[in-house]
Amino acid sequence: MTINFNKALGIHEHALMFRTKRAEVLANNLVNADTPNFKARDIDFRRVLESQISGSTNQARLMATNSKHIGHTAGSFSPELMYRIPMQPSLDGNTVEEQVEMSKFAQNSMEFQASFQFLNSKFRGLRNAIKGES
Repeated sequence: MTINFNKALGIHEHALMFRTKRAEVLANNLVNADTPNFKARDIDFRRVLESQISGSTNQARLMATNSKHIGHTAGSFSPELMYRIPMQPSLDGNTVEEQVEMSKFAQNSMEFQASFQFLNSKFRGLRNAIKGES
């Protein structure tokens, strides 16, 4: 009996990649908090999740000519960055609000940890199943 990791791991693998990418975007916003005319950006999790579930991505898919070919997944994750609308825009055109960015970064970190724990429990369950433990 073969194990299909895509079915066994569910969406958690993609959620970790999303959370990592979002952490980079939010950190970039914080670094540029004092840069004139810098526009804060973010990624919409709902839109990314819907595209992952429906299988529609902006990336071109590789065509397998043989059933034994391994599918390409590395680097295929590139969510659309959106601009954040500030509650109080600054006079220099910068739209980064440090408190908002820091809270979004902290929330993203907690969600990353939750996805990581879910993924870890999936691997633990698979290991136990392979060993024959309950």
